[in-house]
Amino acid sequence: MASRSADSRTGNGSSPAVDAVSLAIIEQLQEDGRRPYAAIGKAVGLSEAAVRQRVQKLLDQGVMQIVAVTDPLTVGLRRQAMVGINVEGDLDPVAEALSAMAECEYVVMTAGSFDLMVEIVCEDDDHLLETINKRIRTLPGVRSTESFVYLKLKKQTYMWGTR
Repeated sequence: MASRSADSRTGNGSSPAVDAVSLAIIEQLQEDGRRPYAAIGKAVGLSEAAVRQRVQKLLDQGVMQIVAVTDPLTVGLRRQAMVGINVEGDLDPVAEALSAMAECEYVVMTAGSFDLMVEIVCEDDDHLLETINKRIRTLPGVRSTESFVYLKLKKQTYMWGTR
């Protein structure tokens, strides 16, 4: 899976402009990430070459990624949890350290009860315990953690990009 910073802002601090045609292309790819550019072009009223150029621009700007999404259970990752973390001092070094951990799939700075929320995907309970206890809680600046272990995933979608 490709790795990139979740911050898709441009150098001037504003989000990249995404017009209605680009949103339609994104929607087509969310339905089927392997859909041919020619088919997308027909659906959105552009040539295959124009779709290719727009997709590349969206990728380059960090607006979207094209990745294979797996069900963790089918690839041997049987334990998922969301971990709320409270930090003393600057959040950035802790968020960067968490982002570098393979088990941390999602790292977000928040306002509210926790400074950071981290989604962790592990092989089993022992792996989850080792990740939280030996790796996360020992990071400089981590004051406390609270774990929310997933019992059953009812919905997971990536379609919000075009609503």
